[in-house]
Amino acid sequence: MKTICIYFQLHQPFRLKRYRFFNIGRDHYYFDDYANEDILQQIATRSYVPANRMLLDLVNQYKGKFKVAFSISGVALEQLEIYAPEVIDGFRELAKTGSVEFLTETYAHSLASLYDPEEFRNQVKHHSDRMEMLFEQKPTVLRNTELIYSDEIAEMVYDMGYSKMITEGAKHILGWKSPNYVYQAATQPKLKLLLKNSRFSDDIAYRFSNYSWNEYPLTAEKFISWIAGTPAEEEVVNLFMNYETLGNLQPSYTGIFEFFKAMPRFAFENGIGFSTPGEALDSHEPIGIMNVPNPISWTDEERDLSAWVGNKLQKSALQSLYEVGERVRLCTDRRLKQDWIYLQTSDHFHYMSTKHFGSGQSQFSPYMSPYDAFNNYMNVLSDFIGRVKAQYPDTVDNEELNALLTTIHNQEMEIKRLQSELKKVIGTNEELLVEKNPKVQKAEK
Repeated sequence: MKTICIYFQLHQPFRLKRYRFFNIGRDHYYFDDYANEDILQQIATRSYVPANRMLLDLVNQYKGKFKVAFSISGVALEQLEIYAPEVIDGFRELAKTGSVEFLTETYAHSLASLYDPEEFRNQVKHHSDRMEMLFEQKPTVLRNTELIYSDEIAEMVYDMGYSKMITEGAKHILGWKSPNYVYQAATQPKLKLLLKNSRFSDDIAYRFSNYSWNEYPLTAEKFISWIAGTPAEEEVVNLFMNYETLGNLQPSYTGIFEFFKAMPRFAFENGIGFSTPGEALDSHEPIGIMNVPNPISWTDEERDLSAWVGNKLQKSALQSLYEVGERVRLCTDRRLKQDWIYLQTSDHFHYMSTKHFGSGQSQFSPYMSPYDAFNNYMNVLSDFIGRVKAQYPDTVDNEELNALLTTIHNQEMEIKRLQSELKKVIGTNEELLVEKNPKVQKAEK
């Protein structure tokens, strides 16, 4: 039986404020709270809130047979809790239905898997714990930032305890093979892979309201007929897209909500069901190995990393950022650690991309140019690195610093142990004194 697997990404970065060279060393707050609140609330109103309501209605209408999945970045969750808590409430309602799966990813929606394996592991664990706390589901499927995947990343993911992952069904990797199957990683055969069907996903996400598209208008009946027309042995069709497709990237007046409302009816009429990524991976065995020596993603026609590491500006910024990663992890400064997370978000580096500059495809960047984005980010990063070095000077290498901090931590634990033993001794002496002379009251501690 054919099954449709619908997955949505939900992510919003903490955008940086205008931070000039003269702010370095003076101003340690980097974020544009007004823009972050304004943008998130607008998107929540147009997309997240009505989409949550629509999906809940569909799950209830079809008695749990309609299913979807989400991955919500940690930085998006934090903003939703501050600016649009009703969206979190909507996801909690969806979680209670048992027909919605929540995936795990990097908490910061970062590129840590490419630069800092330890940070990658820490962020995935942090995100998984957060999803379990909020939605009472422990994620079993991992989705890396922007579906970034490679053989090397597969090894890291499997070593973290995951046996299921989703990524892009890139044509230059698959060749003649179809994305409508379950595959296995080349370096870790026990890691199952679910691949995005780019054609069907992009028909909805990008071409749905394109008047010049030869298939416009796209109706639910037509779309399901295309899926039903795929070879019978291709049982898993994966529709992976941004959650903003519903109501924001494809505004409500385009009919996108009506399209999704009608999709289940035509699917069930054609004997096509719905499943979450976890269910699809559990119920299907891999039909082949997927070799990915160089990282892929779901962005742009190339499906590579050039949107984030395609020029010297991006590479320089990323290298400078991750050079201080070990020192940040050693510190206990909560504010420093929070800024570290927010500064890793991949959007900052995407704004520096020169691939589409001037072509109208960089519409989500708040900067006038990639060079403006780079200068602003590097000013912020310079101040941040200065704060890190103020705590842990360059004159002390990482190994020496780690040993010193371990010693200090051990001393703190020993002091706490001795204090605890001292309290027990004092308490015992007081009890003995009372036993010998009942008239003597316990001395106050």
